[in-house]
Amino acid sequence: VTVFLSAFLHFSQIALYLGKRDFVDNVDSVELVGVWHRILFVYLACAFRYGSEDLDVIGLSFRRDIWIQRVQVYPPTGGNAAKSPLQESLIKKVGEQGCPFSFQMPTNLPCSVGLQPGPNDAGKACGVDFEVKGYIANLPDSADEVIDKKDTCRLMIRKIQFAPANNKPGPKADIAKQFMMTDKPVNLEASLEKEIYYHGDPITVKLKVNNETTKVVKKIKISVEQLTSVVLYSSDTYTKAVCTEEFGETINANSTFEKSFQITPLLSNNKEKRGLAVDGRLKDEDTHLASTTLSQGEKEMQGIIVSYKVKVNLVVSGGGLLGGLTGSDVIVELPLTLMSPKPAGECSVLHVTAI
Repeated sequence: VTVFLSAFLHFSQIALYLGKRDFVDNVDSVELVGVWHRILFVYLACAFRYGSEDLDVIGLSFRRDIWIQRVQVYPPTGGNAAKSPLQESLIKKVGEQGCPFSFQMPTNLPCSVGLQPGPNDAGKACGVDFEVKGYIANLPDSADEVIDKKDTCRLMIRKIQFAPANNKPGPKADIAKQFMMTDKPVNLEASLEKEIYYHGDPITVKLKVNNETTKVVKKIKISVEQLTSVVLYSSDTYTKAVCTEEFGETINANSTFEKSFQITPLLSNNKEKRGLAVDGRLKDEDTHLASTTLSQGEKEMQGIIVSYKVKVNLVVSGGGLLGGLTGSDVIVELPLTLMSPKPAGECSVLHVTAI
């Protein structure tokens, strides 16, 4: 996986050549972002934007760099590293003035995730993004140098994760809930068919209920909740229901029940929910609910971390002399992994030019 920046000798044009704009996080490693004055620099930055660009006033920026790395690509400073087949192909295309370079992202960086704006919000959405930027400088290493906009070329890329190839059996959870004035419980067992579900696929939830009480289960609620942890200056977690279904099945006193239900969480049903985490997008392309964040758990990850859970709720009637005063819910939760499958084939070469 390579990214190329080509600088022409008359410095009137900078061009970025990319093998693709999506870079896969395999949990234990991240695909190499590899590329190609005065002095020509290129950097790769992972940043969290927590405010609209329209709010950037009096020198304040609502953007924090989580990770940034910069390299000087011309004049070259290192030895002649072996070129990949894609690099060789692009050198033939742009000529020997092309300079290859590469970045290796660490595994503890978040994936590209945006927070869905409200219906009346304008400007760029908050979230985590990745940017490759090439620029021409007059000084070898000066943080104070002001770079002319015409001497820069920038392109957004994405860091994404795909579901592992091997799916495993789904999780299972159970609970025994006792109520006032009863000496026996309602036993609830819930399970998922598999560990990983793809975006847009129905999620099958299997329930087993043994109602040993004199109460009646009036209905069953099943929901999928998205948990979004924003880890920046502090750590905050937000929970939003992305799918809720009610089923009218009743479970009488001293009886058993077993059935599978299906629910399908979709972004299209949650367009009005401000702050919902969605997978990062390039320009105005369609996206979906943010994928579950997979990590090795060795290093703390900053940015936005996404997880899901399925919540099953049995609504139990009161019954007896006290009526609804002794009614309650029986609730059990299951972890859910929601991701996209790895697509077949490779992305085509993309050529972006900035004058």
